[in-house]
Amino acid sequence: MSDEKVLIGVIGGSGLYHLDNLTLEKYVNPETPWGFPSSPIAICSLAPSPTKIAFLARHGAHHTHHPSTVPSRANISALKSLGVRVILAFSAVGSLREEISPGSFVLPTQIIDRTKGIRPCSFFEDTEVVAHASFGDPMSLGLVRWLEGRVGEVLEGVNTNREKKKKGEGGEGGEGEVKLFKDKCIVCMEGPQFSTRAESLMYRQWGADLINMSVLPEAKLAREAELSYALIATATDYDAWRPQSATVTAAEVFKTLKANAEISRKVIAAILEDLQKAITKKKLLLEEVGTMKYSIMPRAGELRGEDKRKLGYVLPEYFS
Repeated sequence: MSDEKVLIGVIGGSGLYHLDNLTLEKYVNPETPWGFPSSPIAICSLAPSPTKIAFLARHGAHHTHHPSTVPSRANISALKSLGVRVILAFSAVGSLREEISPGSFVLPTQIIDRTKGIRPCSFFEDTEVVAHASFGDPMSLGLVRWLEGRVGEVLEGVNTNREKKKKGEGGEGGEGEVKLFKDKCIVCMEGPQFSTRAESLMYRQWGADLINMSVLPEAKLAREAELSYALIATATDYDAWRPQSATVTAAEVFKTLKANAEISRKVIAAILEDLQKAITKKKLLLEEVGTMKYSIMPRAGELRGEDKRKLGYVLPEYFS
């Protein structure tokens, strides 16, 4: 374990590979029982505040990891080894609803799993310990509710600046209103190809609002590690369900990624201090702590040394 104690972890998705609006303190690259994380983890602060965050690029600093090969177990366990208790994960997503236009921000609360079983999705795989983590509410709802107001305030500021620019008052650049949507359902597909039109229409019939390739197994592993987890999704396209539109392409996605990433950096900087206070002083957002106590199945035999070493890295509360 590292001596560094950082309570907030940020996982950047496509287009969000760095936080250049924060002060870089150093890079760390913990080796976990599941290998190294996707990228070296940047320990950053918002000067003059002493509050630090740990930033990790999900697909690597140069986007070298495919959705199916992201080392999610290493990512989540490495963040926890630094002391992280709360993870804010950012992800570019496709929209399955007309009102969720490209450029919108979304705080989903439900997930439909359409991955194909090729991604390791549990820290207990390849061990003799069986655990069944509760996952009915896949996001940490206390954290999501806390974020709703704070993210909304940041987006209001962005929209005010855009209005000023339109009126020639010197506001920051950007086009159109940035909307925030809450309590939505996201489909996680395997990829790396995008959906067919038939699949996209089916997901809409299932009640899904968004689609991406990254929220799983990340959210499941955060739950097993007893970390609070929320996804801040940024819409880049309309997937493939609109008959009047061409199907989604990577080139179309890239057009929106840059603007979404810039706003995401503003969100992180704006909420960092208050989030730290909520964790340390109010203990409001640590709802997952202690939950695995009721998920690990009882066993009579002696625990293998290798299993104890691996599980003790991510769950020292039970396996140290």
